[in-house]
Amino acid sequence: MYVVPPPNRADPLAGSNNGSDELMVYQIWKGSNKFFLQGRFVFGPDVRSLALTIFLIVAPVAVFCVFVARKLMDDFADDWGVSIMVIAVVFTFYDLILLLLTSGRDPGIIPRNAHPPEPEGYDGSVEGAQTPQLRLPRIKEVEVNGATVKIKYCDTCMLYRPPRCSHCSICNNCVERFDHHCPWVGQCIGLRNYRFFFMFVFSTTLLCIYVFGFCWVYIKRITDTEKTTIWRAMLKTPASIVLIIYTFIAVWFVGGLTAFHLYLISTNQTTYENFRYRYDTRANPYNKGTVNNFKEIFCGPTPLSKNNFRAKVPREPALPARSVAGGFVSPNMGKAVDDIEMGRKAVWGDVGAVLDHPEGQLSDNDGLHAKDGGVGGMSPEIRTTVDENDRAGMHPRRSSWGRKSGSWDMSPEVLAMGEHNRMGGSSSAVRSTEPKS
Repeated sequence: MYVVPPPNRADPLAGSNNGSDELMVYQIWKGSNKFFLQGRFVFGPDVRSLALTIFLIVAPVAVFCVFVARKLMDDFADDWGVSIMVIAVVFTFYDLILLLLTSGRDPGIIPRNAHPPEPEGYDGSVEGAQTPQLRLPRIKEVEVNGATVKIKYCDTCMLYRPPRCSHCSICNNCVERFDHHCPWVGQCIGLRNYRFFFMFVFSTTLLCIYVFGFCWVYIKRITDTEKTTIWRAMLKTPASIVLIIYTFIAVWFVGGLTAFHLYLISTNQTTYENFRYRYDTRANPYNKGTVNNFKEIFCGPTPLSKNNFRAKVPREPALPARSVAGGFVSPNMGKAVDDIEMGRKAVWGDVGAVLDHPEGQLSDNDGLHAKDGGVGGMSPEIRTTVDENDRAGMHPRRSSWGRKSGSWDMSPEVLAMGEHNRMGGSSSAVRSTEPKS
């Protein structure tokens, strides 16, 4: 039986692991994350924003150390002047470490399923020749601390999201205890990095207050030393004026964010839940009391990641070509995964629905849009008959190839020939139907 060879496609992962048959998880990751140091650090797709965040932290501290702290070193006895600069530098490094712990770690990503879960009540049996079209329910109800909570099915990750989990459209992952996606750190804030995110925001607030306060101390020292007014003292240190204005504005942002998250922690809410569900008007099933809520965030152990990005997995082999009624079947025929990734609702039996088409009919992805024309995926006998019938004038119009209900309908002559081939007819029998010249 003649089988059309599959098209030659370049493997985008070929050569990435020196010809090895194994790849690391981060190399085939389906999310939008960026990995560094061979999967040891995982960032969001907007990781470049980290450069701006680091600059906004380091630049004012550098100006403070050069133009303010260095001048204060001579005004204080013993080592007090040196300690002003040392504390600023150490506090800055501590702030940057918290930023890295927030941005460069798994926030709580739930691994995707390779296939959608089986619907409830489906025992795997098939009645007759048709595959049952069972649709997964979009929402399920679970009980959390005596309250009923609805969980949704994620079409992209092909799983039912646990309570407090949400799918981040930027990182393209389902994240446990999803709080929000922070563009300033370039990462989702979730179960595994929320603690470090809050500590980063809080320490940034303290750093702004520290710089703001010692700028005023320096201005006061100038006033007392030179016996001048405070306005003239401010004109003699423009760097202090710039830092005072900068830190005053920054405190309103990071300080306000710190106060908001203190409220969220005390009530055991996330930013997503606060804006979406409004627990102020109804009971919060996760609230354990103020003290226990703070203990849950700061005293409990950080959960282990559900993903081992450096684990080795076998390379998926290319599917060989298969012949159905003498024609080539694409390796991707009947796969529902791609449709689900594009947001289509999960439907069981998609594979069977494709294979249940008569051999004379082609679906949208069966090669009809191939580069060599609309009938490129047909067997040579049927293709020859169609071409000769067209030249003989038997098909003056191609209206029989129009779209109908998501499939491409052939002319009755071609359908009859395809059915004859499937039942065991030979190619000579097909050619006997050609018009006599």
